[in-house]
Amino acid sequence: MPQPKLFQPIAIGGRTLANRIVIAPMCMYSAEDGRMTDWHLMHLGALSHSGAAILTIEATAVLPEGRISYADVGLWDDATEAAMDRVLKGVRAWSDMPIAIQLAHAGRKASTAKPWEGGAQIAPDAAHGWQTVSASDLPFAEGENPPLALDRAGLARVRDAFAEAARRAVRLGIDAIQIHAAHGYLLHQFLSPLSNRREDDYGGSLENRMRFPLEVFEAVRDAVPAGHPVTVRISGTDWVEGGWDIAGSIAFSQALEARGCAAIHVSSGGLDRRQQIPVGPGYQVPLARAVRQAVDIPVIAVGLITEPEQAEAIVATGDADMIALARTVLYDPRWPWHAAAKLGASVSAPPQFWRCQPSGLRDLFRK
Repeated sequence: MPQPKLFQPIAIGGRTLANRIVIAPMCMYSAEDGRMTDWHLMHLGALSHSGAAILTIEATAVLPEGRISYADVGLWDDATEAAMDRVLKGVRAWSDMPIAIQLAHAGRKASTAKPWEGGAQIAPDAAHGWQTVSASDLPFAEGENPPLALDRAGLARVRDAFAEAARRAVRLGIDAIQIHAAHGYLLHQFLSPLSNRREDDYGGSLENRMRFPLEVFEAVRDAVPAGHPVTVRISGTDWVEGGWDIAGSIAFSQALEARGCAAIHVSSGGLDRRQQIPVGPGYQVPLARAVRQAVDIPVIAVGLITEPEQAEAIVATGDADMIALARTVLYDPRWPWHAAAKLGASVSAPPQFWRCQPSGLRDLFRK
């Protein structure tokens, strides 16, 4: 009996993954000066036994001022690289799951408190705060300290930082790199006309607004070995009239594909507080479907995908090639096991866990 589509292999760039389940990047707000801690060793170690195809390290800032909060992970110097190396060695000692990393810069949405401390912006002159930057000098929310619009030197510094972080990721043996161009962070701030009011060749037309994110992609692509997968996460729409939309997302995805992008991960929103999001099961899947119909590289859907049958339908119908789990897998870290059991598939599990296989599911764990 053939495996359900969700549990069939797929090629991403030069790498073949065991199934179609991605663990999405999720900020833990538990780093110290950008350095991973034992929290990350426990968190990533647990998820590395989930049975998913690939595990993505949370949004990792390429510069200190690119962190969302003062407790975010970074990869900008030898100290942050060494801390990540320690965690990865601990995970890999007991798991062979491929590991990806999301490289990011928060732009005007940086310098915030942890979510459970309110998540508000922290002023540049306060403890744990700093001056933010963006495409233009427009704040994310009314009353916030406005960002500085990046000049040419600032653009070069950010672009070079993405490339250097990518080189560090390769040195750490990370299997794939995702560039974060979604959720209202810096690269998304360049893409959307709501946040990009520049009058130079990085603003105005769609071509100009895509220019800097594409330059960042090219810099990362050129910094890693040929064939090393570089993917991009986008917001399919701002959910605000006059903002970034699916037509722009398709054009951007096609431009990325032409430059060698290995996959597109389609999320949405995060740029403007006026967003009106029709939240419901699989609410972002239509955005992934629209991109999937316009490109020939794998597309990943995400957002309130919680049931195995729902996930199987998404990939079996071709709405997307893979599905990503975030909060779902935080709530149920063995979701891929349970999905395999429900769909009649088999999944990888460490031998330490083989004896927990239910008696009626003798072929659940691949041995």
